[in-house]
Amino acid sequence: MSMRELVVLGTASQVPTRHRNHNGYLLRWDGEGLLFDPGEGTQRQMLHAGVSATDLTRICVTHFHGDHSLGLAGVVQRINLDRVPHPVHAYYPASGQVFFERLRHATAFHETADLRPHPIAAAGPLDAPGAPFALEAIRLSHPVESFGYRLTEPDGRRLVPERLAALGVRGPDVGRLQREGRLELDGRTVTLAEVSEEKPGQRFAFVMDTRLCEGVQALAEGADLLVIEATFLAADGHLAEEHGHLTATQAAKAAAAAGVRTLVLTHFSQRYPDLEAHLAEAREHFDGDVVVAQDLARIPVPSRR
Repeated sequence: MSMRELVVLGTASQVPTRHRNHNGYLLRWDGEGLLFDPGEGTQRQMLHAGVSATDLTRICVTHFHGDHSLGLAGVVQRINLDRVPHPVHAYYPASGQVFFERLRHATAFHETADLRPHPIAAAGPLDAPGAPFALEAIRLSHPVESFGYRLTEPDGRRLVPERLAALGVRGPDVGRLQREGRLELDGRTVTLAEVSEEKPGQRFAFVMDTRLCEGVQALAEGADLLVIEATFLAADGHLAEEHGHLTATQAAKAAAAAGVRTLVLTHFSQRYPDLEAHLAEAREHFDGDVVVAQDLARIPVPSRR
């Protein structure tokens, strides 16, 4: 059975708190497991969330600040310790190659796994071998080079039983029509378009550490599920701009303009022990579903449009 959900492993920004671990987000997408921004403590959070190393197929690092990458060392070693049998693809800014290498080889261990680096030198489509989706990176605005990630499932078509029945298409002919796109039946040609309707592919976007910029909007456009930082409240907007972050208001406005369906706010500053104000700010500007992420929460990708 396919599964599409976000497993939240941590929601803190620079400093973890008693209730918020450093960043970490696992996107389950059918048979894929994409781990985004594994901060310190990610390996232990995976244990609490019931996520195993063998669930991981891709690791996506937005940038090399510690709260987004210090957990990479432990995750890499766990992948090797558990002898993950499939390749694990790692995506990260090419400008941080030295940090990737240091984290990958932080201590001595026996390498058994196939970890395949994909350094990102420029925005655009990424090589995603075997993936049932397209993966792309878009540049963001932060004091160090940072990329957001966007996952797009190809559009497809959904068969309509009533149309099939009306044209007498049944049994093995249904499969043949799906494979070949057309079918000769009773002296006429039946096309797949006649008996189906468009099934839009789903979209997921991950926007972390950034000021408001064109990249935020490009990543969020049409997303079914948008995970986005909301480090500060609007009242502290000057701090957001100074340190290269977003407010809850900015995140919500961007989501509304992009037609997002479910908005997930995360990456909260330690200055906010309570997050009700983040939720209230977001709801002022966004009419869709708003989730203020909590550690170990599981958030389903919305059902198809």
